[in-house]
Amino acid sequence: MHIEKIKSPADLRALDQDQLEELCREIREFLVDAVSRTGGHLGSNLGAVELTIAVHRVFESPRDVILWDTGHQAYVHKLVTGRADMFSSLRQRHGLSGYPSNTESEHDIVENSHASTSLSWASGLSAGFDLTGHKHRQVVAVIGDGSMTGGMAFEALNNLGHYGQRAVIILNDNGRSYAPTVSRLATVMSRVRQSPNYVKGRQAVVNILDRMPLGEEVKRGLSGAAAAMREMWEPPAFFETLGVRYLGPIDGHDIEALESALSDASSYEDGPIVVHVLTDKGRGYAPAEDDEEKHLHDIGLFDPATGNSSSASGKNFTSEFSNSLLTIAERRPDVVAITAAMPGSTGLLPFQQRYPDRFFDTGIAEQHALTSAAGMARAGLRPFVAIYSTFLARGFDQVMYDIGLHGLPVVICIDRAGVTGPDGASHHGIHDIAMYARVPGMTIFSPSSLQELPLMMDQALEIEHGPVAIRWPRGDADESSVVGQGLSARLVRDGNDVAILAAGRMLKAATAAAVLLEEEGIDASVWDPRLLKPVDKEMIRAVINRSLVVTVEDGSRIGGFGSLVADELQRRSGPIPRLLQLGTPDDYLPHGSAEELLAELGLDASGIAAEIVKVFKSDHR
Repeated sequence: MHIEKIKSPADLRALDQDQLEELCREIREFLVDAVSRTGGHLGSNLGAVELTIAVHRVFESPRDVILWDTGHQAYVHKLVTGRADMFSSLRQRHGLSGYPSNTESEHDIVENSHASTSLSWASGLSAGFDLTGHKHRQVVAVIGDGSMTGGMAFEALNNLGHYGQRAVIILNDNGRSYAPTVSRLATVMSRVRQSPNYVKGRQAVVNILDRMPLGEEVKRGLSGAAAAMREMWEPPAFFETLGVRYLGPIDGHDIEALESALSDASSYEDGPIVVHVLTDKGRGYAPAEDDEEKHLHDIGLFDPATGNSSSASGKNFTSEFSNSLLTIAERRPDVVAITAAMPGSTGLLPFQQRYPDRFFDTGIAEQHALTSAAGMARAGLRPFVAIYSTFLARGFDQVMYDIGLHGLPVVICIDRAGVTGPDGASHHGIHDIAMYARVPGMTIFSPSSLQELPLMMDQALEIEHGPVAIRWPRGDADESSVVGQGLSARLVRDGNDVAILAAGRMLKAATAAAVLLEEEGIDASVWDPRLLKPVDKEMIRAVINRSLVVTVEDGSRIGGFGSLVADELQRRSGPIPRLLQLGTPDDYLPHGSAEELLAELGLDASGIAAEIVKVFKSDHR
């Protein structure tokens, strides 16, 4: 087994081509087995095996910096940089990160898990190495065609070319992001991928010109004609207009061809160069190759023999959102749906299939998605924009100044809100309340049960001035036969000593905490706020006479729901109760299951009860 002997990238350089092909097969088998036990990003890594090996044979990490845009394809990189023994702990608490991590290995210079950022990192690192006397260090950025559609990538390309910064940009083109890549550039790339005569045709023009016994002026004229032909055939025109040299396309599963192209690129010293590599997502594993939606891009626990998920899955907010939006759209022809490259993951595929003319996938372009939603709202439509909490952070400016400033009724549906689990620091949705509560006129809903979500979606449509956000967590959702109404909070349990205001999914833990408090002689009421902003004034009036008010949220304590309650209490005349704000700390959370992390943070039933007991009894000595 070759894989057992690979402890560092240097070990790859000792293998011949036959051994490398055997290693690629072993790596794919290893990945399927490992990810089946832990879950993770599979399809993208299966497609990047040969590419990763070639990169590490040509460049010398960590001297040369290798950046992986989004990090979805970095598992092979982790394997060949000495971390194979850690894969049993992949995405587990205190285990191997699912993304590059600079705390984990010297071969990971950054935790680069959001899309379209690698080229800006490359620009900065290239400038830094140049100015600090480290020109011998090369910068390599591997970016997918999906990430290349992001505006930040274009901004970086423009600056790389303008300043002539030395960087090798590997465009890993598999025609996919989460879903099929959406952009005009992707369309051009697709034509390249699908044309077997592309390379032959381009080279034929060059060969003909070289063989013809023509004068220089005639040759220059024909070269101009060839350039015109290139405009029709090739992506180079796009890149080279920006001052970025283009090389390719290269078969991304041919190690020899990859090494040859990357060696040429590494010796190019006149600025940035793009190496266009064609790969197949899910390569070598039939269930991934046959998965038309995502090629098993991300997957939970599964049976490696079949690719079928073995994880038990109950009802969740995403599927409920999907069904409810279809119901709304049937009666409301002005309702449209928008997503940024994630129609499947956000539950919008059924909407896309039923209402294709009312569905818009912007690609990895959250900023554009939000401002285009503002435009649609201004034109009289009622947009629902579905984006993960962590990616919505990119759209703060657009929500604040394009949607909020104009008082436009855009409904922002925030999936994966709160503590999300195994994807780690960059993917926890713990900052959305604090960020978007700052938007004047913003209304924020947080459903505590599956049955609350469709009511809130209907209520959002009744708000005709200003944006509305509805946030929900990942995973199975609680259900309840009792729901609230309109813009009012709901009293779940009455009590005279302490009032617990528990946002969203924290209601279940807070209710269980109240039972534990009863055993300590503390009588606690429990409220489901339902509406985080504006805070329900009637709920505040009802709790103002309690000695202690407790807010519980699976988001940042700083600037979150607790801060909104504090502001509302401070506006009251007369004495106000002591306020205890429970939430996530002012820090980036590690990876691990949501249940583990919430328990560590004291946001499970026992942790909530323990903190309340400590504060309450200290006040009543």
